[in-house]
Amino acid sequence: QAQLVESGGGLVQPGGSLRLSCAVSGSTFSIYSMGWYRQAPGKQREMVAVITGTGNTNYADSVKGRFTISRDNAKNTVYLQMNSLKPEDTAVYYCNVRSRFGVDSYWGQGTQVTVSS
Repeated sequence: QAQLVESGGGLVQPGGSLRLSCAVSGSTFSIYSMGWYRQAPGKQREMVAVITGTGNTNYADSVKGRFTISRDNAKNTVYLQMNSLKPEDTAVYYCNVRSRFGVDSYWGQGTQVTVSS
């Protein structure tokens, strides 16, 4: 069983920046993709950014040019650098890791990101 621990969330003013981190520990499994998802009140969870085992990245249109996802495989850690934050980015952000064929998939508990003046 894998455990995902997220950190870096908090309250920030519009235009500010935050860096989220997610460290994976526990049972051994082959991590292929690592990503960030978010869910705002009254809305469905959406993909924010994903990075695959080949290094390919994918971003939601709403965050392109502002967010950057990266990973450190040696540390089993994924990061999300968030710049030029907007109130619309306010949500609970969840870390996700998945094996190549979806056999194993794990979620973090989520970290709150609030963008408000």
